[in-house]
Amino acid sequence: MSAGGAAMTDKELRQAVIAACRALAQRGLSYGTSGNVSVRRDERRFFVSPTGMPYDDLELDDISLMDIDGRWFGRRRPSSEWRFHRDVFASRNDVAAIVHTHSPKATSLACTGRGIPAFHYMVAVAGGADIRCAPYFTFGTQELSDAAVAALEGRRACLLGNHGVIAVGANLPAAVALAGEIENLAAQYCAALAIGEVRILDDMQMRAVVEKFRTYGRTDATDAGLVFGGADLPSTPAQGS
Repeated sequence: MSAGGAAMTDKELRQAVIAACRALAQRGLSYGTSGNVSVRRDERRFFVSPTGMPYDDLELDDISLMDIDGRWFGRRRPSSEWRFHRDVFASRNDVAAIVHTHSPKATSLACTGRGIPAFHYMVAVAGGADIRCAPYFTFGTQELSDAAVAALEGRRACLLGNHGVIAVGANLPAAVALAGEIENLAAQYCAALAIGEVRILDDMQMRAVVEKFRTYGRTDATDAGLVFGGADLPSTPAQGS
């Protein structure tokens, strides 16, 4: 994995996992020892947070290394959810980081078996016209992993029925940020449901949003009517001129 074009060392990757775990707790996206985090090391291996350990107590050597064959290395047993981390990495070359949360509003929706439909255009931040909810399976099982991989097809996030959220990204800060976006969308959707009937954007409207998101945040994106005037700010006209 790389950051800013430079390859990250094992120490830096482990530090990134710990930082992401603590960010989830600080942002209210995980509580206690719930949730887990992983980051890709190379094509066959990834670092993953340990099972049942408070995030504030984590040290570098607590972050396990795993390979796609299910072998793990280190002093702490990896997260009980290691299977879906492994399988997402194995099936998605575009994914370099995964976070799993039990954030309150998104988990509440998942406990009703609901995903998040196109009630707001920002749903497209997850890569499509909706955020799916995978059916319930016991945590840590291959059945849950298979369901998660299916729900993530063509998406960067999904809900897990009666369980929580998975968000993926090109790096851990991106995955953590997306998990926060999913929780915010879930809170808005829950509020809209409480008010009454929710208007859902149609497929054509969401396709237009998904297309715009392909260049969102890029300085080289085209926008009719927007003209680049240069990197240097123009001088202020002299008073009285």
